[in-house]
Amino acid sequence: MNAAAQGMVLAAFLAFCRIGGCFMLMPGISSVRVPMHVRLFVAVAATGGLLVHLWDQIFPFVDARPGILMPMIASELLIGGMIGLMARLYILALMFMGSAIAMLIGFGGVGGHAIEENEPQGALASIISISALLLLFTFNFHHEIVRALVASYQVAPVNMFFNPQAALVDITDTLSESFMVVLRLGSPFIAYAILINLTIGFVNKLTPQIPVYFISLPFVVAGGLILIYFGIATMLSLFADGFVDITVGR
Repeated sequence: MNAAAQGMVLAAFLAFCRIGGCFMLMPGISSVRVPMHVRLFVAVAATGGLLVHLWDQIFPFVDARPGILMPMIASELLIGGMIGLMARLYILALMFMGSAIAMLIGFGGVGGHAIEENEPQGALASIISISALLLLFTFNFHHEIVRALVASYQVAPVNMFFNPQAALVDITDTLSESFMVVLRLGSPFIAYAILINLTIGFVNKLTPQIPVYFISLPFVVAGGLILIYFGIATMLSLFADGFVDITVGR
């Protein structure tokens, strides 16, 4: 193999490392419900489509020397993984709040089969998380991820190795902003849980002979489900609005 062909293969592989690392952690595509070969083919197809536009930013920096090539491969994997991780942290924050909402309204119960993850998850939390994920795909959030991948070659070129300090700062900021967003989205349910449980506690003190907990639980669940019925559309809309600014906007 001559030097030009070797450089082309290495350039394509370096592009695949960053794009495949992103898709490996990107929500939706990285789901356990998506077969492994499907994820691989999607990453290869995206690499082939983007390599044409990124050729001038990758090929000049290709170096076949093992002492340079191996750290470059590791750096590309970490940079791509960071981009996918930003979006995944945002989805995980909503999954956490979905489980918290189910618990706050007394609808937690025993966890069932999750749609995207392997861990057990309550029915209400699964509905909230899969609805948000479908909404993001409907709004073409995966296009924003691809745009972030393309823009990343301007911020972190191939010849610039992975910066752990900057990555930790980005992870911290994403976690902080994501959980502040979902905390605001879940605040009506937190307030509802505090008020209803405080009321039930007062009633239990006034009438200790009545098993208030067993009597009040259906009313607590019904009130929480009514609150979700009227608020889930606004909650998911606000969640989708914050996706680009928090995950790929940095």
